[in-house]
Amino acid sequence: MRFTRTLAACLVLASPLAAEEPITAELRPGWRLPNGDHVAALHLTLAPGWHTYWRAPGDAGIPPLFDWAGSENVGDLGVIWPTPRVFWQSGMRSIGYEEELVLPIRIRPRSDGDIRLTTEMQLGLCKDICLPHTLHISAVLPPQTKPDPMIASAMASVPFTKGEAQVGKVHCAIRPDSGGLTLRTEIEMPTSGGAENAVIEPGLPEVWASEPATSRVGNTLVTETRLRHMEGKPIMLDRSRVRITVLGKDHAVDIQGCDS
Repeated sequence: MRFTRTLAACLVLASPLAAEEPITAELRPGWRLPNGDHVAALHLTLAPGWHTYWRAPGDAGIPPLFDWAGSENVGDLGVIWPTPRVFWQSGMRSIGYEEELVLPIRIRPRSDGDIRLTTEMQLGLCKDICLPHTLHISAVLPPQTKPDPMIASAMASVPFTKGEAQVGKVHCAIRPDSGGLTLRTEIEMPTSGGAENAVIEPGLPEVWASEPATSRVGNTLVTETRLRHMEGKPIMLDRSRVRITVLGKDHAVDIQGCDS
């Protein structure tokens, strides 16, 4: 209980919506893995009707941003994203979460002992309108070893890998068009059930990717998306960095890179 009360004092909800309390947050301290890594999680609870966004939020969303400056005993850090869902707002698609989000954070400490994790998280919150929001969080993570079932469940809900989903060849064809590039992917994969929504991440933060047109030809999922540099510059696309996530009714699949 002491940890929870101390943490609550470190949360600052910097938004004109703070009086409505559209979101509450806590940092779950997690546990130390046998290899020395530490798994914690940011636990967000959203008020009814509100949702927030995935790492690639879509045209109607606001991408989340993290600033870990001020953290201590942190050598490497990665955010683990559970499978999101698709929302439609005024005919535009966005990708994110509603009700609750447990966002695991895997940390490789520089040495044994406590980790001090300090972050400023900028995220979008949406109900009738979408607005930016900021969370400030600071907490000490001791090297305890008892797993947190809620964090473990969130880690188990990530999309399947290419191998787990029995994905075959992934072919990417790139052609220039007016203002940028068009990327067409052909993915050999079993259906993930019902309507399938593909999300394309070009691996370049300064490049915008449109919502792809997605269709099936037998056992092949075909997508086509437009890529535009935000400053109008030429785009040098590395196929190995392209990331394709397919969100289906039954499961999601995360595909890293193109085979050709």
